[in-house]
Amino acid sequence: MYFKYGKKEIAYLKEKDKKLGAVIDKIGIIKRDIDDNLFTALVHNIVGQQISNKALDTIWKRLQDTYKNIEPKTLNLASIEELKAIGISSRKGEYIKDFCKKIISGDFQLEAIKKMSDEDAIQTLSSLKGVGVWTAEMILLFCLQRPNVLSYNDLAIQRGMRMVYHHKKIDKKLFEKYRKRLSPYCSIASLYFWSVAGGSIPEMKDYAPKETSRT
Repeated sequence: MYFKYGKKEIAYLKEKDKKLGAVIDKIGIIKRDIDDNLFTALVHNIVGQQISNKALDTIWKRLQDTYKNIEPKTLNLASIEELKAIGISSRKGEYIKDFCKKIISGDFQLEAIKKMSDEDAIQTLSSLKGVGVWTAEMILLFCLQRPNVLSYNDLAIQRGMRMVYHHKKIDKKLFEKYRKRLSPYCSIASLYFWSVAGGSIPEMKDYAPKETSRT
């Protein structure tokens, strides 16, 4: 499954922002995988914190092979040592097990997230151990497919914005200017900022000042 967007969202962004519009024309439609299962999406994000995508893919496959059904009851029964053997750190294992316990006990209503506003969903998700605002924003985007997510805390988003708009730095005020301009389709804009930051248009450069080495 891919994040869904089409002609309506593209036309809106191209009308509002000519520079981003030119980027969209060059890149075309972006197919970005999503996981519409809130539980597995959250566990996947916790496991993936501060490790490479390659390492995450390896660990996630081990997790799937070891526990055929990745669900609260199954992972709650897993010991920290078992999770460590798969490649999940003790701290991440504790976060996952705490999350599972809260779902099983009913202290955390996962399905209720789907009906919340973006702001309430982010606040509720980030109340979980090991889940910060950035992780909550990624859940909204790549699980719930909310259309208006642009993360100031994402370094690749900031890099992509610098490259598209030729800024040396994206401070909060500048970020808000673009966020308002691209709303209500910031999520689609995010896909293009990530793509640009990843080098999809080779001739585009990052305008951030280069650090000079001290002698």
